[in-house]
This record gives sequence, structure tokens and C-alpha cells, in this order.
Amino acid sequence: MTNPIEPNRPLPPIAVSPDEAARLAGVGRTTLYAALTKGDLPSIKIGTRRLIRVDAIREWLTQNENGSET
Repeated sequence: MTNPIEPNRPLPPIAVSPDEAARLAGVGRTTLYAALTKGDLPSIKIGTRRLIRVDAIREWLTQNENGSET
């Protein structure tokens, strides 16, 4: 998939795996999976694959800017 505005530049992903989401957010996998389990970070399941929208990661980080775990 390429960007129609810049044909040689690929589009950034709109959803990533939990491991990639943890890397992007700068948190450990355990922290990320805890947020998924609590329902604080929504995810999408397609077949056996779980994906997390990049904008959901940004929202989750914004909600936790104060360092609260709520």
C-alpha cells in the first residue's frame, strides 16, 4: 500500500500487534496486556490476530499522562 500523495512513501499502519503497540507506547508487554484485560485499551480481534489501533494507543497514553493507573 502506498501513499497517493507521495507514491514512494508507504502509509503508516492504522493498527498494530500488541507487541508493536507496547514498543510504540514505550511500555512493557505486561503493562499493555493489563490495559487490554482491564478494557482501558480497546483492541480488535480478526481471526486469531489481535490488533490495536494506533489512535487508541495515543488516546490511552493521553488518559494516563498524569501517571495514574485508573
